[in-house]
Amino acid sequence: MDLGAALDAARRRHQGVLVTLRRDGRPQLSNIVYAVDGAGTVRISVTDSRAKTRNLRRDARATLYVPGDSFWSYLVLDGTADLSPVAQAPDDPTVEELVDLYRSISGEHPDWAEYRSVMADERRLVVRLRVERAYGIPPS
Repeated sequence: MDLGAALDAARRRHQGVLVTLRRDGRPQLSNIVYAVDGAGTVRISVTDSRAKTRNLRRDARATLYVPGDSFWSYLVLDGTADLSPVAQAPDDPTVEELVDLYRSISGEHPDWAEYRSVMADERRLVVRLRVERAYGIPPS
């Protein structure tokens, strides 16, 4: 499957399932929201304490499953993830990236000061999945 076409299809969605690898090699799946940026990187907001974050620190390979409109329509994006630093303060660069990610998924937040504070309090960070391969029957 053409990677550009796959990323274009993924851009039209924001919900998917992130697959990471547990220590024993079995998959760990998490329902997530995501956005694909202009460079084709999938970005996902996660907390520092979650299994998916620990898994990605140990093994950066990940897969994003994007469901389509029917059971037979889907998209799978395989890639390698890198993680931003953990948010430490409402005005740090990670929180700036989280604000940008939120806007690309949901638009404007009713209270950006509160959002920024929560991002630091929850120790959030951004997963950046660099997609290397795609397959499936993409949603139209």
